[in-house]
Amino acid sequence: MIERQHTNARMSRIVKHKGVVYLCGQVGSGATVAEQTRDCLSRVESLLDEAGSSKAHILQATIWLAHMSDFDAVNAVWDAWVPEGRAPARACGEARLAGSDLLVEIIVTAALTQGDKT
Repeated sequence: MIERQHTNARMSRIVKHKGVVYLCGQVGSGATVAEQTRDCLSRVESLLDEAGSSKAHILQATIWLAHMSDFDAVNAVWDAWVPEGRAPARACGEARLAGSDLLVEIIVTAALTQGDKT
């Protein structure tokens, strides 16, 4: 069974299937890439919690940056956020994001915590 949450005509914010949670891309607000990354990761964490998972269960993350020159700043926030010993598979690249004010977008796939096999 596939479960979709916060669904509209274009997308679902959360999709759960066979023990895996897929989140739509998350962006954050703020003037700097560090502020946007912190806000973005807070949103990821909230959605994972709602879905029955956590940042300790992230399997894979894809990070899109408007400017690769922000790589170190994003990594500083990311490294402080990811639980030690729980780093997921990760990719990071540069892309034109949906808005000119957006500096970072993060897409996450995570395992559900035990017991929820939607």
